[in-house]
Amino acid sequence: MNRKQFLILLVLVVVIGAAGLAVYQRNNNSWHHGGAGIGRKLLPDLPVNDVVQITIQAGTNELTLARRDNLWRVHERADYPADFSQISSLLTKLADLKVVQNEDLGPSQFGRLELLPPGAAANTGTALEFKDQAGKTLGSLLLGKKHLKKPSAKSQLGGMGDEGWPDGRYLLAGAGSKSVVVVSDPLETVLPKPEQWLNKDFLNVEKPRLIAVQFPEATNSWKLTRASETNDWQLAGAKAGEKLDATKITSVTAPFSSASFNDVAPLAATPAASNTVVTVETFDGFAYTAKIGLKQDDNFPASVAVTASLPASRTPGKDEKPEDKAKLDKDFQTHQKALTDKLAKEQAFTHWLYQLPSYSLDELLKTRPQLLVDASTNAVAPAEK
Repeated sequence: MNRKQFLILLVLVVVIGAAGLAVYQRNNNSWHHGGAGIGRKLLPDLPVNDVVQITIQAGTNELTLARRDNLWRVHERADYPADFSQISSLLTKLADLKVVQNEDLGPSQFGRLELLPPGAAANTGTALEFKDQAGKTLGSLLLGKKHLKKPSAKSQLGGMGDEGWPDGRYLLAGAGSKSVVVVSDPLETVLPKPEQWLNKDFLNVEKPRLIAVQFPEATNSWKLTRASETNDWQLAGAKAGEKLDATKITSVTAPFSSASFNDVAPLAATPAASNTVVTVETFDGFAYTAKIGLKQDDNFPASVAVTASLPASRTPGKDEKPEDKAKLDKDFQTHQKALTDKLAKEQAFTHWLYQLPSYSLDELLKTRPQLLVDASTNAVAPAEK
């Protein structure tokens, strides 16, 4: 290699290195502004285990989550149980969240970052406050505008636009704070919407043996039964010419097996006029009755009742061996304990009016004719003369 070739190679190395550095800085420039405090924890002194109340306020809306009797509840839904995993995730996230950018701005600039106190005015933020058992404030935040990561020129050409996507949040940490910081999480789920914080665990109907739907129009009502879990379903009171369509009943034979809901209200406060009643009985002795009102905004208002008839003792099998008795008795007691716990859990659902999503009930609420084989498709063509 002669001197000229060496110099050309050296220049190329410098150019490539400079280009690589430029790309690196461009990819990280969204977080590059000021250095003091970057990397420190946002809420270093937040005692997560002492938090018993969280208040979220945005605009004129306010939400209070409170822990009482070791159970988190949603105040705006008459203390309905809250989703503990969601609350725990939020507290853990905030305790570990770190500052990635500082903004040297005065209060006059807070409005453009949506960091004005919540209220009816424009450009306000979302306020969070954490309190302990004595009502002492343990920490507070004011969440502002989302920080947007600017797309590269290549992304813009691909149709992603020039606004970017949320990759962080501007905020003020602490009451009266004047220091705007950015964290690398947009915290998009922090909203004062009670329905989003509810514990959505609901009924879990297992091993049904009877399913009945009673409509206001009696001719639309139906009842299916089966003798065992392996038997086919039968239409009770089938009339001449009525035959169940196996493909049509598939969607109705597992009602409330993994049910959920969108919102709740106290049952006594908002009684619903029911126009349809669903009854389900199981091989374990559980009986469910759901009174369902007219669809409203893609939801069915529904109340539920749960009862159970559980045997007090085990009936020995016909060919049971004496040496197996102890194990069978223990298995029976374990199963009974599980059913008793299930009953207690599900009976707690009977004090509320639920907004059930229409997609979870539309199939179950088929009318009697919709479950039958279409007679016209099975008609025998007349013989040719």
